[in-house]
Amino acid sequence: MTPKLILASSSPFRRMLMQNAGLTFEVHAAHIDERSVEAPLEREGATPDAVALVLAKAKAKEVSDRYPACLVIGSDQTMSLGPQTFHKPRDMADAENHLRILSGQTHRLNSAIAIAYDGDIVWEHVSHAELTMRPLDADFIQRHLKRVGEKALTSVGAYQLEGEGLQLFSRIDGDYFTILGLPMLPLLEKLRELGAIDG
Repeated sequence: MTPKLILASSSPFRRMLMQNAGLTFEVHAAHIDERSVEAPLEREGATPDAVALVLAKAKAKEVSDRYPACLVIGSDQTMSLGPQTFHKPRDMADAENHLRILSGQTHRLNSAIAIAYDGDIVWEHVSHAELTMRPLDADFIQRHLKRVGEKALTSVGAYQLEGEGLQLFSRIDGDYFTILGLPMLPLLEKLRELGAIDG
């Protein structure tokens, strides 16, 4: 019998990616306090990759503990510029600060996936994308944030590549799925290997 698939995420973008790929699955958000998981890792100097992977595994495991005999997909994404890791902006002033720091720089998105079954992690993976933001002057940043409004607070970089945020960039190296936080190609390959989807 093919195991049921569960996406342990409330993200509409990740749900959309799985739906568009033709997967049949349920959605059950993980009940974890992400900041309390992240804080000790950051104090210990964990890499952005490691933080994303620990969070993805924690989400998959928490939902898997509630839904046995299912393949549970957890995912998380961190954004880094050199050694600095970013979090979602708290307010519009914080979003403006994010864009000032990222202006003219190349930052990295670290997208982690984990699959759990009966509370055990059976697979994990991290993909990366490198994004180069063009130089932005202060007036443009303010005008841009005024146009996009509160949407700027919903992503760690204070931008949405699927919308007007695309105008902020001069170069993008990495696939669309990694940028949206769910690297679909390695995930689909693993699901075929596990017999969860038609191979």
